[in-house]
Amino acid sequence: MRKRFHQSLDELKEKLLVMAGFAEQAIQRSIEAYRTRDPELVELVRRSEPAINRLEREIDSTALDLLAMEQPMAVDLRFILSVIRINGDLERVGDLAVNIALRAGETNDLQPVDLPVDIPRMGTLAAAMIRKALEAFIDGDAQLAENVLALDDEVDKLNSAAFHALSNVIRNQPQYTSQALHAMLIARNLERVGDHATNIAEDVIFWVKGRDIRHAAPAA
Repeated sequence: MRKRFHQSLDELKEKLLVMAGFAEQAIQRSIEAYRTRDPELVELVRRSEPAINRLEREIDSTALDLLAMEQPMAVDLRFILSVIRINGDLERVGDLAVNIALRAGETNDLQPVDLPVDIPRMGTLAAAMIRKALEAFIDGDAQLAENVLALDDEVDKLNSAAFHALSNVIRNQPQYTSQALHAMLIARNLERVGDHATNIAEDVIFWVKGRDIRHAAPAA
């Protein structure tokens, strides 16, 4: 019985990793769509959303069945609860990728302009946070998860800098207002991707150490 239960946990983990791969790929493609102004990439991201949503439903259903039928305790219980929460975060990352891609698509009809913000850098960092958070989940590595939390500050700073720089563009070069607004919203979506990566890292720490650090006050 326990062997079958742990096989089910392994299968649940594998499904979550497949979903994570889809979500990370969607983020990378959405940023590339913005960088290259490629409408085909926009469409690829948009078409990836149903697969991510389907996996979210399958993972939630499997996890809830395991909770109901096996009544796991301690670390196994924390693992399943973490999977459910990570699953929700990955689905939201997929949604954010679609938002970014659609914004990228709308910029294709606008005059190209060199804006004072490095969207590709933000995207690379946000995708790296997702990847590292999932690596921490795969390995059960709480220290790597802690490292992801530190990266969130960098994404937040880049988003804040983007907001101020793009606000100046809107104020001083109003002819580029549409381009600046799209870039501002893309930066905001990438900051939210970083937030979801942080949530995943926090769930890894909860699973491995049994410590819930969400909303914890920073150390003095």
